[in-house]
Amino acid sequence: MQAVVVAKPYKFVPPYRGNLWPTLLRPLLPRLLRSDGITSVECRGVEKLAASVAAGHGIMLAPNHCRPGDPFVMAKLGYAVGRHIHAIASWHIFMQGRMQRFLLSRGGAFSIYREGLDREALKCAIQILTEARRPLVIFPEGVISRHNDRLNSLMEGTAMIARTAAKQRAAANPAGRVIIHPVALRYFFEGDLNTTVEPMLDKIEQRFTWQSNRGMPLVDRINKIGGALLTLKEIEHLGAPQAGALNERIRRLIDHLLCPIEDAWSKGRHEGSVVTRVKVLRTALLPELVTGELSEAEQEQRWKLLAQLYLAQQLAFYPPHYLTENPTPERILETVERFEEDMTDRVRTVSPIRAVATVGDAIEVTPDRVRGSEDPLMITLREQLESLLSLPPAKP
Repeated sequence: MQAVVVAKPYKFVPPYRGNLWPTLLRPLLPRLLRSDGITSVECRGVEKLAASVAAGHGIMLAPNHCRPGDPFVMAKLGYAVGRHIHAIASWHIFMQGRMQRFLLSRGGAFSIYREGLDREALKCAIQILTEARRPLVIFPEGVISRHNDRLNSLMEGTAMIARTAAKQRAAANPAGRVIIHPVALRYFFEGDLNTTVEPMLDKIEQRFTWQSNRGMPLVDRINKIGGALLTLKEIEHLGAPQAGALNERIRRLIDHLLCPIEDAWSKGRHEGSVVTRVKVLRTALLPELVTGELSEAEQEQRWKLLAQLYLAQQLAFYPPHYLTENPTPERILETVERFEEDMTDRVRTVSPIRAVATVGDAIEVTPDRVRGSEDPLMITLREQLESLLSLPPAKP
């Protein structure tokens, strides 16, 4: 399990609000992009964002979140319109070393505590939108998916932040507006797929004590490994391999992992996306763990439950039929990267990758929400993002 949960008292990390440090750090951006294998970035629809900047709007940029390098691509988009950006990032990222914490903060990022209500982060985000000095980047999916052309469920907090800021701007003198630009982030692998992926698969097969399956069609080889990984987890948690289609087995295992914890910790509620369910349960499990007052046995049990939540969320990031319906080089690479990440908590840098950021039309944010089960603002945002992601592959 990656260190996405930190058992320490949360302390808000504010962003640096000036221009000096982002300017000084700008020469590091190519290196940061290369750390995720990204060798070039193309920004499309920049004129839409430039028009919103020129109009003085409070601007929220809402991209999909499919790779670790997404924030750096968004920084590149900001530079395309002559603006530094602010971005919300999970607190655990700031806890991975003093230097990373320093660079993130100085670059304009600030923390948010995903395992509870973070009033300071919300206040900071609203203030940034109200002041309208820089665009604010929020990843409404909340977590990295490694789906290059699929969208996970969106977090409702995105709309709440935008509407609160819109209300404050509307009441100002002179009055101002808040708008959201959806941004589709797509990545295109431009190297030799077999040469890149086969050594990664070799390594996984070695961990299984298998002989290499080189020579087998690539998608068949990946499906064989994926089936073995799922079977191992079924044996671990269900006691035996399960029958049925792959997506049914994944859904069954997710419910087996989550439902007993929900019965014990969230009054038996089994509602929402897997990411939402996991977030609710982490919020319930963590407070006492953070205090350090639990017995050693209880601490061990909490960490075991948190590991189950992590596994359930990782399983949810394998979309049904992702390779069978359209085995693009990007989908193949993403699937193998996720295998590697789930087995080792690390992913090697794969290059060259070309990034394309496409800015969508501005969505004006009204201060008041229309009543309904789902916020209309989030519906519009999702529709635009899905439309942008479904566009034909961008050519260099």
